[in-house]
Amino acid sequence: MISALPRRRTLIAASAATVLALLVSGCGVGGGDAHHIRVGVSGDSPEWDVLAKEAAKEGLTVETVVFDDYSLPNKALSAGDIELNAFQHLVFLAQSNTENKTDIAPIAATTVVPLGLYSRKHKQLAEIPDRGEIALPNDPANQGRALRVLEQAELLELRPEAGLFATPDDITANPRHLRLTPVNAQQTPRTLQDADAAVINDGVAEPAGIKADTALYKDDPAAPQSVPYLNVIAARADQKDNEDYRKIVELYASRAVQDEVRRTSNGTAHHVELPAADLQAEVARIQKQLKR
Repeated sequence: MISALPRRRTLIAASAATVLALLVSGCGVGGGDAHHIRVGVSGDSPEWDVLAKEAAKEGLTVETVVFDDYSLPNKALSAGDIELNAFQHLVFLAQSNTENKTDIAPIAATTVVPLGLYSRKHKQLAEIPDRGEIALPNDPANQGRALRVLEQAELLELRPEAGLFATPDDITANPRHLRLTPVNAQQTPRTLQDADAAVINDGVAEPAGIKADTALYKDDPAAPQSVPYLNVIAARADQKDNEDYRKIVELYASRAVQDEVRRTSNGTAHHVELPAADLQAEVARIQKQLKR
């Protein structure tokens, strides 16, 4: 067993082209050792601090690489610049694989968290005015879920056949004539200064100081329809059975890590354990929908 090395957190906060050039050149990101595992995350992920300490006891060095753009962790993983990533749900992964022709596979479920509608101007759904503005993520995976949240909140209605990737074109009823403004998911908290409300991902809300219990409405992470939104640890498909990665999966499910997940999510994150084969089958099912 090797001694624990200081855990390093590398922040990637540049343009896509600059970031990829940085990763390919090897600047700013560690790696190369057989048991040195770089994990791409988005935003602060303190549970990985705990996991890194536990991993050191198993002879593994875990380093997190923080990306500020959802489009980058899968590109870095596919290019071999990181070994794992843990920032996305199954729908986002399926969309990314389809669009980028990559073969990234989920190897473990981590958590599923509610998606909430937040406001700094209104305290109740009923206060959102006629022709009010609501911001929502612009990427297809998160936009589809955001529209479902608005439908469940009875703010609008969607075509019954609209699937996981519903768009504003699928809206059949909008009684308050709400104006929907798609923006980059990471920018949704900033829209609260002007918009009446915004649908904000939990992983973006928490770093922005937005507490889950202030949501005007949020979906139920324990509902069966939330399965496609399970967040996962992902690897390149040809490495999905790597023994070191299996250790990481086991450590993520450990009490020490899960206690930290509960603490930092204020109890909103629901840890889910599903066989990797089931997760991979779900990604394949979603990718078939995309190809129709």
